Amino acid sequence: MVKIKKNMRVLVVGMGRTGVAATKLLCKKGCKVTVTDELNKTDLMESIEALEGYKYKAELGKHVLKTFCDQDLIVVSPGVSLDIKPLRQAERSKIPIISEVELASLFINKPIVAITGTNGKTTTSTLIAEMIRAVGKTAFLCGNVGLPISDYVSKRDRSDFIVLEISSFQLETTHTLKPAVSVILNLAPDHLDRYSSYDDYIEAKMRLVKNQTEDDHVVTNLRDPKLMSLLSNVKPKVMYFTTDTLSKVPVQYTERFQGMYLSPPTVMHLHAPRWKEHEFDLNNLLLRGLHNKENVMAAALAAKLVGVSNEAIQKVITTFEPLPHRMEFVARKNQVNFYNDSKGTNVHSLMRSLESFREPVILIAGGKDKGEEYEVLEHSIRNHVKNLILVGEAKEKINRAVGDFAETFLVGTFEEAVYLAYQKARSGDVILLSPGCASQDMFKNFEERGDRYKALINMFP
Repeated sequence: MVKIKKNMRVLVVGMGRTGVAATKLLCKKGCKVTVTDELNKTDLMESIEALEGYKYKAELGKHVLKTFCDQDLIVVSPGVSLDIKPLRQAERSKIPIISEVELASLFINKPIVAITGTNGKTTTSTLIAEMIRAVGKTAFLCGNVGLPISDYVSKRDRSDFIVLEISSFQLETTHTLKPAVSVILNLAPDHLDRYSSYDDYIEAKMRLVKNQTEDDHVVTNLRDPKLMSLLSNVKPKVMYFTTDTLSKVPVQYTERFQGMYLSPPTVMHLHAPRWKEHEFDLNNLLLRGLHNKENVMAAALAAKLVGVSNEAIQKVITTFEPLPHRMEFVARKNQVNFYNDSKGTNVHSLMRSLESFREPVILIAGGKDKGEEYEVLEHSIRNHVKNLILVGEAKEKINRAVGDFAETFLVGTFEEAVYLAYQKARSGDVILLSPGCASQDMFKNFEERGDRYKALINMFP
């Protein structure tokens, strides 16, 4: 385990949100901090202003190899690939490389509920935090959602629980993190533009349970066979959720099933010897789609494991509203419903979003390709999509894979895509932005893309 000491030479790689948080924490601990980023000062003014008053050295515009090799510790931001030459050289020089999450966790002694998975992390994390708060406890929501976890330490927060959304990028360099409860929602190919293989991506995700013991718990999806195989011999106790009925649970899990199941689709059953059997009503759930029922079940199990009452869980189930850019209902105009799923940045997410609709869908998809295969969308496109409107760098690749399975249009700009979708729509249709791709070919991030979509819709009569 790394120990942070006064006057320790620490390099923070990346001056984004987590890099700034790590720098503040390290400065408060008396370390000699250098921050490096390939962006220049003009591009980083917001971060520089956030660090005003902190004593650190900055190397901007490029990474300097000598600086990387002249450190006691390196804290790497999640957006920085571990394959860059300076980091590979530092690793060969035996310099410890950790994430901002790992750094903060060294100073935390409160229970951590950590959530990962390919899709649904933010919704599930927010649900858990709200369930904890509904019972009168405090929860610090952080990681990929909310504040960086380092802020919990820097601000001397006294929350009862830390609810941590954690990505594969953060887990790559997390070595000692030990959640009291971990949640692994699902696994599907993603970020294959960064990982050499799907197995490498999975390996990063599974680091979440590496340090858990028999006293800890992992909540996971019984309908994901890959997860079931990977978690078959882990130390923490496994709690399951499934959108199947109990009678459809595979025989090898029937006797030891502990968790949540659905029966009928609007009733969520809690079934575990440690708790009294209970039914949760999903009739008023505002979250659309079967995948969101999985998110709710996962959140409810995690909340139960940290002492939240059934009444508090039910209250949140009934009142929780979809988060921005995640199957967000935007407007209804001329009998056409608009949904913003800009956070749908991979093929698996796009597929599950389409399956949430019975109405004819006009789908706006495309963006920056992440190395995924789009052929798996054939069934969803055939069964749900009336018109497919493609935009961005990946539009040609998507068209070759599934363009024959709906009336397909390739357009040059995002604005053209939205206007064409509205032109093609008829009463009862759904217009869905669910790109299945990253946003950085046309936008700064998925939030900017979703906000632009909503702004264009608001201009329609």
